[in-house]
Amino acid sequence: MQKMTTVVNPLQVSRFLRVYDDAAAQKRIKLSIGFDFQEYVSITHALPTKRLTYPNFRPDRSPIKSGEGYWMIGIDKDNAVALVQAARLYDLSGTNFAEHLESLKAFYADPTIHAHPDDRCTCTAPSAKEISGRVAYHGDFWLREDFRGQGVPKIMAAVLRGISFAMWAPDFLCGLAAQWTLDKGVLAQYGHTHHEAGGAILRLVAEDIADDDLLVWLTGEELRSLVDSTTEAIRI
Repeated sequence: MQKMTTVVNPLQVSRFLRVYDDAAAQKRIKLSIGFDFQEYVSITHALPTKRLTYPNFRPDRSPIKSGEGYWMIGIDKDNAVALVQAARLYDLSGTNFAEHLESLKAFYADPTIHAHPDDRCTCTAPSAKEISGRVAYHGDFWLREDFRGQGVPKIMAAVLRGISFAMWAPDFLCGLAAQWTLDKGVLAQYGHTHHEAGGAILRLVAEDIADDDLLVWLTGEELRSLVDSTTEAIRI
């Protein structure tokens, strides 16, 4: 896999983001982003149908340096939260995403302090060992039930991709997705170019997390091409 070398074109990114921000507005959703993850945890904790925010986006378990993470929120016409999602940048120079997961450093700043003795993560997806360098990780997706089935995941994914590209121009963009997202077509809405089974067989005891997720990813060049190709209105 080739790593990202292209300089970001801010004007093209702004055009790309405008398309999807307008698409969200047509759904009567106002999007905004934030950088304070204490605030993010406070917001997500108040969402009754959302599971606990994963520790890699919680400052008490994995602090995120300024400029290396952000979150997105969508508010409906009644100022109620309709969607959330978060992103962070991992510096995986000299290592790879599989090692990052299996060491539990993807979830905890210091696993020796924060991990339970029985915490485990196994990554068997072959491509995870090739994902290295500057890696943008997208996760903690939640969409309120009444907005599902309307193409909103496509909007959410695109906005985060545009922002991550503008901020970091990463070598790779990746995430972990439950099998049901593939089975129900949600993964297709997200437009991930690649997916493999065995992304993370994860057990975090104190977090009450037991997952068996797919690895999903784009290369940096694929991300750039995606942003460059969007110049006009889309159909959601």
